[in-house]
Amino acid sequence: MTDVAIRPLTRDDDFAAQLDLGERAFGPYPEQQRARWLRDTRRRAEQGLALGAFIGEEPVGAATIQDMRQFWLGGVVKLAGISGVKVAPEHRGRGIGKQLMTEVLSLAANRGYLLSALYPATTPIYRSFGWELAGAKHRFTIPARSLRTLVAPDELARGGGAAPGDVPVRRATSADAATVTKLIGECHQAARDAGAITWDEGPCAEWLARPDLYSYLAGDDGFAAYEWAGRDLWVQCLHAKTPDALRALWSTIASHSSVADSVSGWTSPNGPFWWLTYERDATISRRSMWMLRVIDAPAAIAARGFPPGLSVSVPLELNDPACPANTGHWRLTVTGGEGTLFPNGSVPAPSSLTLGPRGLAALYAGIPVGSLRLAGLVSGGTFDGDASLDAAFAATPYMVDDF
Repeated sequence: MTDVAIRPLTRDDDFAAQLDLGERAFGPYPEQQRARWLRDTRRRAEQGLALGAFIGEEPVGAATIQDMRQFWLGGVVKLAGISGVKVAPEHRGRGIGKQLMTEVLSLAANRGYLLSALYPATTPIYRSFGWELAGAKHRFTIPARSLRTLVAPDELARGGGAAPGDVPVRRATSADAATVTKLIGECHQAARDAGAITWDEGPCAEWLARPDLYSYLAGDDGFAAYEWAGRDLWVQCLHAKTPDALRALWSTIASHSSVADSVSGWTSPNGPFWWLTYERDATISRRSMWMLRVIDAPAAIAARGFPPGLSVSVPLELNDPACPANTGHWRLTVTGGEGTLFPNGSVPAPSSLTLGPRGLAALYAGIPVGSLRLAGLVSGGTFDGDASLDAAFAATPYMVDDF
């Protein structure tokens, strides 16, 4: 096979050729999406987060890391979002994709990312490098007329407290990128969400500047963004820290009910939206799942949130050839809402749960140990240890973002 060189892209590279490579791999982009792709790829190249594969001067493959933060039950974890992994059609089947993923994983580790996530076009190659299915995007659709009136707060639950107050809603602009990024993160932390992400400010500012996106801030406690799709509304995101902000934003969207046919968007499967509508006419469907990989196991455990009232101590044996620092005999402890993974001697404990990177990723995401055991992703351990791990990692991971 002809030698393939993989290196970071720089501002001196031919980005038109990179765009052509992407369209040959994935199909043509709409004009507006092409412009956004070029801006994002140049930005990631300037950050040293875009890799290209070359045969001589010819670009034959590429991959990009998106700089993100992921939220896990109140913990904030540095996340490498992997996107745009592609190989030119005429060069497929020669191992270029595996060479790219080897370098991507090495770059993510060297840059200090603790986790990595991606949306796979195909899973085998990513599983071979330790990524595993972890969470999903959930789409809701509801007739717009059903949002005209939201269910009122339960008077019994308020216990005679103050009635809901009016929250001022104003338009958000690209100048609000830092505010929006911070607010979305605070909402995910307050809700103890699992799997949800935030971007860095550059992409957020460009997103807010889109002329076809309508975005609003509800005081200091909420943010929503939506766009039109024919006679339907598409809610890209809606986040709130308080009930009043949540209702103010949904009321803003509901004000279109006389002209819109339906409202759709991405949501948490357990989000408050489902308890705001009067009737059961909102539907939910699952889109393709995303995959997770633990890059730095001790640091990723330390950054993750855990149930505060739980006390757990379980021995683990990890085998991770691609990230050898993860390999070894460990003891996982959880107490006071914090987790620790520390070395546990030179030989495995008799009750150790043995797992590779795929099993570790799925466990981190809250997949029950029993499911992982039946799938062949873990072995060993004990019944009590399984129950303790299930309680410690319990989560329903979701995202509302594409990348």
